[in-house]
Parts: sequence; structure tokens; C-alpha cells
Amino acid sequence: MGYYLPKAAERKDRYLVKVDEYASYHRNGFLILRNLVGSEDIKKMRDWADEKFVDMSNPRIQMLHRIDPVAEYGLLLPRVLDVVEALVGPDVLALQSMIFYNPPGKGGQGWHQDSYYIRTHPDTLIGAWIALEDADEENGCLWVAPGSHSEPIYPPVDPSTGGLIHAEGVFADLFVAENASNQDDEVNALSKVAQKYDQIVPAIMKAGDVLFFHSHLLHRSHKNRSDSRLRRSYVCHYCNARSWVPWNHGDAFEGDSANEHHILARGKTHLPYAEPAFGTPVELNHGEDGKSMQAGVSMMGMEDGKVMRVSKNDNVVEK
Repeated sequence: MGYYLPKAAERKDRYLVKVDEYASYHRNGFLILRNLVGSEDIKKMRDWADEKFVDMSNPRIQMLHRIDPVAEYGLLLPRVLDVVEALVGPDVLALQSMIFYNPPGKGGQGWHQDSYYIRTHPDTLIGAWIALEDADEENGCLWVAPGSHSEPIYPPVDPSTGGLIHAEGVFADLFVAENASNQDDEVNALSKVAQKYDQIVPAIMKAGDVLFFHSHLLHRSHKNRSDSRLRRSYVCHYCNARSWVPWNHGDAFEGDSANEHHILARGKTHLPYAEPAFGTPVELNHGEDGKSMQAGVSMMGMEDGKVMRVSKNDNVVEK
């Protein structure tokens, strides 16, 4: 079968991640790249948001990429995936999309860690926060605790509601994350974890900037305190496509994982996956053989003791 030698597809507008940027992400738990998404794409996303969703009483709408072609386009923006590919790839599975409106007087979310909500095994989750307009302290920008990605994931009160990232019984003093995401620091148990870090910094961004953040990073936002400014952002989550994902945004799925419901955006995987529902181009086939390992492939032990790939579609043993 040969070796898997991943190679990034060549594109004129590809964003080439610098080694210092890679190191900064892994050192601090986040990375802001300025003007990563071009003005035309930002306008396309803003116009779409204005046209489709005029009721801004709900500051957040999730998983739109499954029902709308522009939302899928935003989830699969090539230059965003270029960075994800470098940070957690080369194989990338696109999991979640969310649009945040945060109109004046609304929005905000207390301290939390994203892997508390979205579990992948191995734990390779990464978020990309795309600013659709300028975000600052007045209109409710994100705040992060640099270095807090070194923390474990503090588990839910009831593990049966979503499972665990870490094996139960391996930590001596890992307390449950009571009231995670609650904006009241007096009741949110993760507030005292954030206070261990010397610096809490605002992620001040311009439209087109993208914040990439580790799934363990403690982060929060406050309500939009401006009189008339929105704080729209498009927030997406990805993981390495070779991670097992027992998460489907609360929707039912068969078996122990929901990988077959999530889009393979880069590279290859031995696990099931979905294709873009609206035909948004993705860059697969990175291997030296020029093929992408398709969904529905499993492994079977042979009489000689070797393990071979078996295509479930045609019951053919692939040698």
C-alpha cells in the first residue's frame, strides 16, 4: 500500500504558516492572523447574514452549513483550512459552524473550554473565530487566558450528558465545571481556573482577521455594550480527520461515532466522513497514490496473520 506522504495542494492564495506562528499557537493556545479572509468573502458572509437572518433576538445560530450553501462555503474557506491543516492536520474534519450576531445589549458567554462540549478522541479539536466586522472591548470581543490550554478539560457534572475527554480516575483533583459558560464569575467554577493565569487579554480584531484557538483554552466574552454596533462573527470547529468524534450537535447518530456526518475538508482518513452537501470544493487526495481513503473502509485479519483493508461497498479485499 505504500507510505502516506501528505503534500499540501498548491494554490496561488495559499496561506503558508510560519514556524513562529505554529510555535506561538502551541505556546499560548491561540493565534490571531490578520486579514486572513479577503474583503470579498467577508462581504459575502455579511450580506448572507443580513439577508437570511433578520431576527437578531437570538445572538447565536448553529450548524447552518448543513442547510445553507453560503454557510458551508464559510466553513470550508481555503485560507482558514490552510492554517488548520498546519496546526492539527494534515487531515482535517469540519465539524461545526456558528454565526454570532451579538447585537447591542446582547451576547456574551462566561469562561469555558470547547472540548467540554465537543469531544474528539484523540483530542484534536480547534476553533476558528472569523471576524465579520471589527470586534473590540465595547462591542463584545473575545477574551482569552494565554497558556490556559495546558489545563485538562474540566468535566461536566453529569458525564452521561456528553461523555469525558480524560479517563475517569486518572486525576487526583480534577473538579467538575459547574455552571461552565455562565457569565457570573461567582457561580462559574472555571473562573477560578482562569484566575491562575497572570494575563487575561482581549482579542481585538478587524473584519477578516481570524483567531485560531486550542480546545482547552479558557475563553469568554461579554455583552455588547455599544449603542448601535453589531459584533458578527462566524465561528467554526475542526479536528484531525483521524480522530473519532462521538458528537453530532445533539442529533442522533448510529454507532459509537458521528464521523460520517462531518465533512472531510483536507487530506485522508481511514474513518467514515461526509462530502460537502452543496459542492464546496475541498482539497483531498494528498497522498503519494493520489487517492483518498473513502468512507466504509474497514480492516480484516487474514489467515496469514496480516491485516488488509476491506471495502464494504463491494466486499473486495484491497492488497
